[in-house]
Amino acid sequence: MTFPPISTKATNMTVTPEVLALLDQKFLPLGKFIHERDDAKCDVELERTTEHNSGKIYRAEVNFFNNGKLYRAESTREQIEQAIDDVRDELRRELQRVRGKQYSLVQRGRRAIKEMLRFGR
Repeated sequence: MTFPPISTKATNMTVTPEVLALLDQKFLPLGKFIHERDDAKCDVELERTTEHNSGKIYRAEVNFFNNGKLYRAESTREQIEQAIDDVRDELRRELQRVRGKQYSLVQRGRRAIKEMLRFGR
């Protein structure tokens, strides 16, 4: 499945078409973790902090809703592209962890059925 449409909110900055294209490009590969029947929604907030002019001044936050579960990632970096990369990686880790848990649960069930068939219990 493709990644759901991304709703974007910007604080203290303007979102350019290049940033929107970057968001689509970075989050599109995460669509492989989403099934066709899943209801998914993605909210992205980009912010330029006003506390200082140098250092970690860009913040990216992602709230991803999938099948009633919330996956959240946040990063503060020197460049907006780095912050987007960080939240994408963190979101991917969370989705992979959940997918691995589901897969191992299915595998355990398969093993139990095979044991029952093998020994007739």
